[in-house]
Amino acid sequence: MKRRDFFKAASLGVAAATVSSPALAQSTPELKWRLTSSFPKSLDTIFGASEVFVKAVAEATDNKFQIQIFAAGEIIPGLQALDAVSNGTVEMAHTATYYYIGKDPTFAFGTSVPFGLNSRMQTAWLQVGGGSELFNEFLKPYNVIALLAGNTGCQMGGWFRRELKEPSDLSGLKMRIGGFAGRVLTKLGVVPQQLAAGDIYPSLEKGTIDAAEWIGPYDDEKLGFQKVAKHYYFPGWWEGGPALHNLVNLQKWDSLPAGYRSIIKSASSLANETMLARYDAYNPPALKRLIASGTQLRPFPQSIMEASLRAANEVYAETSASNPNFKKLYEQMAMFRSDQYAWWQVAESSFDGFQIRSRTRN
Repeated sequence: MKRRDFFKAASLGVAAATVSSPALAQSTPELKWRLTSSFPKSLDTIFGASEVFVKAVAEATDNKFQIQIFAAGEIIPGLQALDAVSNGTVEMAHTATYYYIGKDPTFAFGTSVPFGLNSRMQTAWLQVGGGSELFNEFLKPYNVIALLAGNTGCQMGGWFRRELKEPSDLSGLKMRIGGFAGRVLTKLGVVPQQLAAGDIYPSLEKGTIDAAEWIGPYDDEKLGFQKVAKHYYFPGWWEGGPALHNLVNLQKWDSLPAGYRSIIKSASSLANETMLARYDAYNPPALKRLIASGTQLRPFPQSIMEASLRAANEVYAETSASNPNFKKLYEQMAMFRSDQYAWWQVAESSFDGFQIRSRTRN
């Protein structure tokens, strides 16, 4: 079955032969929407997820439902995507919800939190474990609904101009890092800096900042960080499986025919699957190229990992004490995480560990 035909069947739920022409026409009106992305076109992995999404919607509706994508800054600044959807300036956006923790730290759970879930666990929690229900309940006052539409997989810990050996090396370090992780690292003496992608390279080059995190090898290589900072640390413990979402204006969502809502859900899932698959495929060769060019790949020292975990738990406790929404999602996510790692230790981790050890002997 062709992908377009599959989407049609899944969304309309009936065979075309059993539906009269007037009824079918009513269920498939011609619509034109606008989607603003929080990402530039140059990031073909993240921005590309939106392209996969709108193509699937168009194919499934014989081009009756067309969604035009705008890159960050074309009509809406990347970090104002939520507001644009909320107030109806555009119908929808593709974004990372942790960009909006300035409004409420609870937004972080839609994307990723420090020492949270890996990519598969994040998808499982959101799609099956009750995460999306809780998150969309939280989002109602913002007049949007969130649909899972991407994941980068575990990210890297970033680029550093000097080597790290112990937690004290973080004191006073100016680092481009945003979101909830910035609050955690502040407890370790880091001075977080909010910089757009295009500003990171010149800031590292001039020494305005000492370190920067972005995503991972494939995207980082494009931005050229290896030319101005040689120490590349892992893992990005603040983004073990960061998810992206399609945010849709609630009134626009409710006004859609049921078939179109189903198509948007299915196309969002396809974007989610495709984006993660691309990162998994593109990151390994990119990392090889970076190492070949002189990049020093380094794990965060154990002492820094442990200090970071303690700091994260302190921030969780402090935030939960003053924010009921945050507390509700954190407790549910933490319980899900505990069960997941109990299972992961039995199956996934033991299998992967053996495979990794066997690879080193080949």
